[in-house]
Amino acid sequence: MAVSSSRCRCFGFGFNQFGQIGEAGEGGGLGRVLRPREVSFPLAGFKQSAERSERPPPAPPPAPPPLPQPSQPEAQSLGEASQTPPSHPRQGPGETQRPGTRICPTWGRTAWLTDDGSVFFYGFVAGRPWQQLCVNNQDNQHCKDILCSEKYLLVLYEDKVECWDVRELCSAGGTDAKVTWTMQLKEREAMSTVLPLVPGGYITTVPPFYKSLSPLLNVVKLVLGTEHALLLSMGGTVYSWGSGHYGQLGHGSVENEVEPRIVEALHGLVMAEIAAGAWHSVSASESGDLYLWGWNESGQLGLPTKSCCKNKGQLKKCSEEGTLILRNPSDMLVKSASEEVTATQEPENVNVFISIQAFPALVDLPDGSEVRRISCGSRHTAAINRGGELFTWGWCNYGQLGHGHTDSSDQPKRVEYFVKNQLTVLDVACGPWNTFVFAEQKEF
Repeated sequence: MAVSSSRCRCFGFGFNQFGQIGEAGEGGGLGRVLRPREVSFPLAGFKQSAERSERPPPAPPPAPPPLPQPSQPEAQSLGEASQTPPSHPRQGPGETQRPGTRICPTWGRTAWLTDDGSVFFYGFVAGRPWQQLCVNNQDNQHCKDILCSEKYLLVLYEDKVECWDVRELCSAGGTDAKVTWTMQLKEREAMSTVLPLVPGGYITTVPPFYKSLSPLLNVVKLVLGTEHALLLSMGGTVYSWGSGHYGQLGHGSVENEVEPRIVEALHGLVMAEIAAGAWHSVSASESGDLYLWGWNESGQLGLPTKSCCKNKGQLKKCSEEGTLILRNPSDMLVKSASEEVTATQEPENVNVFISIQAFPALVDLPDGSEVRRISCGSRHTAAINRGGELFTWGWCNYGQLGHGHTDSSDQPKRVEYFVKNQLTVLDVACGPWNTFVFAEQKEF
């Protein structure tokens, strides 16, 4: 099936405090969009940020509430949550490749790369919320790809990769900001480059930006979490490195890895997709099986977690530190990440609450369907099956799961909006606290 750009539509939901998605959200003015909302250019009700301002801009938005951070001093930051390659409609089986809008959401703003190579910011821009700004002038158009964090914007051109400080770029109105870092590319190298991959290695959203990779890895895709990275090789092998404090490397421990190391639990399985959240990781096999590992505080792995327990009175501390169990004869027995709990240890069936899953765990979608696309937010996860249906789970304080409420879930649930409106979901891009989706109308 060939997909035409005229039929492709974009939807957003979740955190919208500064206008990253568009018009004012739901939830009593708390910056929430609880259900998928169509997003189009230009965003309605937005002001074009002026190039210069004679008065000092307001203070920047408050930083996100702090989350538990790895304590080891050797853990090196690789970027920010949701630094997966920016999402754009990609072809499925039998479809043809075509250009399209690309989205790279961060906490305070959303970066968009349009068909003509222009880059726009929407959200908190130049010290003000609810702004939109074209951050490259006519001389600097024809961008091929983007990678964005709260602090830096990296742009791929035909002959180079350039990096700007976002605050300086917005203050200058996107016209004459000083380039922070540049990497020159040889002729035609940009045609086969998808950020964060670049010839000889990859780039991150923190200085010194460029890191080398061995050519023996045969990399086809690379994604960045907050302090870890995942790599997919041409043969479908998954590698991970960086901080392992929350089990996000999948090696069965919470130790760090300096160099890419094969995720042995997946070795022998041909993987087709990878995604990284803040402190969790996801991979989908060529046959459509879904594997998750890392931090599960909000149910982002699709495994039982205390925070999603409906009946708090059923909780009981287990003798193992940090493990919580739910007594209910109808519950299934679940294996924890580090220790195996068997029926002989407890007289009744128990459900173990998993906070850290240090090995990849196989998780099924509700209908057992095969997974085609995946994406991770800071603490939520999204997957698209081969039928074009979207499933989400994890943290939902801002409606980023798209189910019309703010209840977090440790079980994948289908986003019914797209089914009810007869839309086929093509791709998904999770920001730290929000979600963007590309979809098209079904044809009968």
